[in-house]
Amino acid sequence: MGAFFVAHVLTFFQLNGQFLYKSFAKNEWLVAAAGMILSFFYIWGTKYIVEAFGGLLWPGRFIGFGVGMIIYAIMVSYFFNEGINLKTLTSLVLATVLVCVQVFWKI
Repeated sequence: MGAFFVAHVLTFFQLNGQFLYKSFAKNEWLVAAAGMILSFFYIWGTKYIVEAFGGLLWPGRFIGFGVGMIIYAIMVSYFFNEGINLKTLTSLVLATVLVCVQVFWKI
């Protein structure tokens, strides 16, 4: 999950850095090229989750999605002061439940 965490943090800056830093907006090609590096974190995260779950692919997809939702909510709140309303909070709770089901519910 650590690799997914890093990947989602980097992806947040890759996609939303243009609203935080003028250099990101001016250097779209460079920012896009950095995506090649951050892709490795998604690859590694998927690899290790699949190994941890005995070759199952679905847990990695749900865990990656859930971690991404939680990271995105935290970073949007911190960097853009977008509060968490009831709809977003409900989505975050569901994302957390999704990750917990995949991690703790043994087949």
